[in-house]
Parts: sequence; structure tokens; C-alpha cells
Amino acid sequence: MSAGPARFALVGTGYRAGMFLRVAARLPQHLRVTGVLTRRPDAAGEVTRRFGPPVVGDAAALLATSPELVVSTAPPSVGATLVPHLVAAGAAVLAETPPGADVPALRRLWDEVGPGGRVQVAEQYPLNPGNAARLAVVRRGLIGAVTDAQVSSTQLHHAVALIRAFTGLGAEPLRVSAVTRTAPLVDPVARSGWTGDTAARPTASTVAVLDAGDGRGGLYDFTETQTRNPLRTRRLVVRGSSGELVDDRVVRLVDERTVVESTIVRRQTGIHQDVQGFALDHLSLDGEVLHRNPFPGERLSDEEIAVATLLLRTAAWVRGEGPPPYPLAEAAQDQLVAAAITEAAATGRAVTTAREAWAAELGGARP
Repeated sequence: MSAGPARFALVGTGYRAGMFLRVAARLPQHLRVTGVLTRRPDAAGEVTRRFGPPVVGDAAALLATSPELVVSTAPPSVGATLVPHLVAAGAAVLAETPPGADVPALRRLWDEVGPGGRVQVAEQYPLNPGNAARLAVVRRGLIGAVTDAQVSSTQLHHAVALIRAFTGLGAEPLRVSAVTRTAPLVDPVARSGWTGDTAARPTASTVAVLDAGDGRGGLYDFTETQTRNPLRTRRLVVRGSSGELVDDRVVRLVDERTVVESTIVRRQTGIHQDVQGFALDHLSLDGEVLHRNPFPGERLSDEEIAVATLLLRTAAWVRGEGPPPYPLAEAAQDQLVAAAITEAAATGRAVTTAREAWAAELGGARP
């Protein structure tokens, strides 16, 4: 990528903003925060002390720091006003997920800023190294034509983003049915760390079936707090016409009578006598690299690698050096399906999504 580090301004100082600040601080050769917008006086000093960028109190002052793009971590209720304001001021925006709190809000946001193509959305789950490697398996046709994906790892729009990425579902109507049940579960880890709490409490789990009507679809399975709860695993199943991917295991047909099984292997440096430092090197299948860490030697978590990759791809898009990483149309469609899951689970009735105004921007099947 040319022209030096990607320069971005940041709106917000909450948990999500902290991730962007930490990643930029770890990768100064790639990323630079030009300024931070917050209305919280208590947070301003902490941001400057820990990370260095100037803190400002309004959008005009933020844009005066000359960012290439603005990353907004504001919630949808605030982003509904802020994102159009930033776009009207000439900024390219990477908006928080989901881009709208509900379907009417999505439609309003699309009407205001969608056709201009100046908004990307901060969905990093498909860029997680493990998911990137699995997507490489699918894109190479190793399991044939993909028919469905089952995701049990993250909630609503994030999970839908993965289902659509693996299956290539676009804007076609989906029939969504869902059920929610409650069972006791211990939740020993909060965002701040281990809590020491071993009491089991009623916890909701939702299972939804997405049916495109042409043999393709998906299964959504999520338990509250599953994203961080170590007592619940993360599972991914992708089914194809000539094989199946289950987490890191790949089963496929290679000729008229031979089925082979392989495992995606993660190579991590810094283990035992390896003195290169603890970092992801690459993920491979049968000796062929599927995904290589774009930040070799940096001690980053998979989540941090995905966030940094998203930021750099967004900056490349702004500079005209790469495709849009996750356009507003994609995010709106994912949230549309997520809203259908929520409605179907709440009412006990199947919901069929409609073809919305952003459908024309969804560019056909993926991957």
C-alpha cells in the first residue's frame, strides 16, 4: 500500500474504539490515528495519555486532523445521524456494526448515503485468519458447490455475514424460522476478565434456519455470551456438493472412489525453542498455505489481525488501490436477515425477507 501509514480518525472511546486504538498503537508502520472524537471528558485524558492522538469535541475538528477515513464506533442510534453528516462533509466512513438498529433505520440510512458509495462497515469476522483460511478452501472448490453453512460462534449480523460469505447468498429472499429456549449456564468471563462467578443462570439460545428455496441456506445457532464464554465452543460447518468443512477438518472426494480427509494446520512461532516471537505465521492444508499473517512477527491476536486487515483494506479502497472490503449494502443485507431471525424467534412464525433498495449493489454470488 502506498503513501505511508493509513490515517484514520476515530469516533468514540468505548470498548470497540479501544480495539482500534490498540491495533494502531501496535502497528505504527501501517496505521496512524489522526484524532479521536468524544464527548466524555473523563475519557479524553486517558486516550491522549495511552495512545497520543489529539481528542476533539466535534466532527468539524475531527475532520480538520486530515484523516483518509473516519472510523465510527458510535451505536446505531447515534450513527444514523453522524454517518450522513460525515459523508456530507466529504469523509469516507467505516461505520460500526450493525449500521442500523432496525429495518426502517437501514432503509433511511441507505436512502441518505448508500448510493454514494462512501460508507464501509466494520465487519471483521470473515477476515479472522481461521475464517479466511476456511474461505480459501471454499473458493478453491475443494468441497464442490457450497449449499449451506452452519455458524455457532457469534451473534446475528456477524453470523449472517459468515453464512453469506461461505454460501454466496446475495439479496434473494430468505425464509427464516427460529426458536429460542432458555437453559442454565455458568458465565465466568466478562469483557474485563475472569469474574470468579460459578453460578449458573438462565441463558437464552436461539437456533434459526435460513432457506433460499434453491437448496442453499444456513443454520444459525447462538447462545448468549457464547462469543466470549469458554464453556461454549465455536463451530462452523460448510457443506458442498463433493465434501464438507467442519471447523478445521476438510472431507472431500478427489476421484470416483477416493474420499480424503485433511486438517487445516496453524503454524505459530515462538513455541518451545523458536525465538522468532509468539505470532501467527500461516494456516495451511496439505502443505499449501491458505492464509499468511499479513503482519509477520507482530504479537497480535486473531481478532486484532482481522481488525488491522479491515482498516488497511478500507484505506486501500479510499486510495483507489483495492475493492471495497464490506460495503454498506452487504451490511444492510446481513442486518436485514438478522432482524428476521429476531422477529421469527420472538413470534414463533416464519419470516420472509424482501428485496430491498440496496439489492442491486450486492454484485452477485460470493465467494
